[in-house]
Amino acid sequence: MSALDRIHLRGLKVFAHHGVFGDERETGQVFIVDVTIYADLTAAGASDKLADTVDYGRMATAIHDRVAKEQHQLIERVAERIADVVLEDPRVNAVDVSVHKPHAAITVAFSDVVVSITRTR
Repeated sequence: MSALDRIHLRGLKVFAHHGVFGDERETGQVFIVDVTIYADLTAAGASDKLADTVDYGRMATAIHDRVAKEQHQLIERVAERIADVVLEDPRVNAVDVSVHKPHAAITVAFSDVVVSITRTR
């Protein structure tokens, strides 16, 4: 078993209604999600079968749906909920999640706000 195997999902764009301020929750904005999934990919490498790996297409859809359908004040909570979705797959040993909020309500010039978390089984 390899603890170093990873699947990276980068730049998943989701329009959602998260934020501390009412106008953020009402109007909504684009959030960008990056996920690194840690799972043993040995069986998939040997078999070449989708059933032997974490299906990143299905995972992307599940993450998108979770972020789009829920509403939270903090992107820390959004990141936690994404980690919950990923860890529902029993093949996943750990996950790194980054949630970008490039249009955060900040009054000075900035390029991005990112919250990153790591969760393990």
